[in-house]
Amino acid sequence: MSDVVVVGGGVVGLTSAVVLAEQGREVTVWSAEFEGETTSAVAGGLVWPYRIAPEEEALEWAVESFPLFAALAEEPRATGVRLVRGTMVGGVPPRWAELTGTPPRTPLVDMSVYLPYLRRRLVAAGGAVERRELATLGEAAGAAPAVVNCTGMGARRLVPDPQVRPVRGQLVVVENPGVEEWYADAGGEAEETTYLLPHPSGLLLGGTAQDGAWSREPESTTAEWIIRRCAAVRPEVAEARVLGHRVGLRPFRPRVRLDAETMADGRTRCVHNYGHGGAGVTVAWGCARRVARLVDAA
Repeated sequence: MSDVVVVGGGVVGLTSAVVLAEQGREVTVWSAEFEGETTSAVAGGLVWPYRIAPEEEALEWAVESFPLFAALAEEPRATGVRLVRGTMVGGVPPRWAELTGTPPRTPLVDMSVYLPYLRRRLVAAGGAVERRELATLGEAAGAAPAVVNCTGMGARRLVPDPQVRPVRGQLVVVENPGVEEWYADAGGEAEETTYLLPHPSGLLLGGTAQDGAWSREPESTTAEWIIRRCAAVRPEVAEARVLGHRVGLRPFRPRVRLDAETMADGRTRCVHNYGHGGAGVTVAWGCARRVARLVDAA
């Protein structure tokens, strides 16, 4: 029997599990999908507090996470994390500007490398990952004294929590024609965004932020408009060879749920950690530390 069962194997769940395991707990992750199949796997990976509420708390979690990402950037091949200069159109929170500088230099995370890194780090700390699909969150009760719910969009069904809703993101992967710095114009509540994120595996072009849209299938017309908007920023992108298309459903909630309760069995502690919208990667370490404190409080 584990000390903690973490439900959800995306970036939020794996990070929570790593923090708990490295503090000496026996941790098992239950996930319907392995890390490469999760919504986190298709994330652009720019560490920036985007499309998440409440903004003040999210900024605190992001600030707490930043130095941990900066440390990981010292080994980019192993972790997938690099510190990259870029341009953010619109305002930058003062505390974030203090960390990132002007122009901002912020972590850019290659999720195809980073998620396997987190899993290896968890296993090295004695943790494990099991593929397991639950019909309700209550099925985890009794499997460990504490359960951590990091199910993202799945929380809508498993808790159930109707406040969780998708914000659909589509991006296009192209051969990088020489773009070395990132660019993002994704402020406010706009459904159409523009960003260019250079990764070793290709240049990610985005994007969309379609509130309430459920489709996981790439739309060809949307892809064409994404390339067109990005080419207006960097004209050489227009002729870049397309390598692939990605779609993910950001798990948005009017307020991130990061709290604890006793499950229906009357004895199992459940810590909820979901609803991070477009900033799950950005705030993962700060939220994971909060999770550990809530588990301790039991």
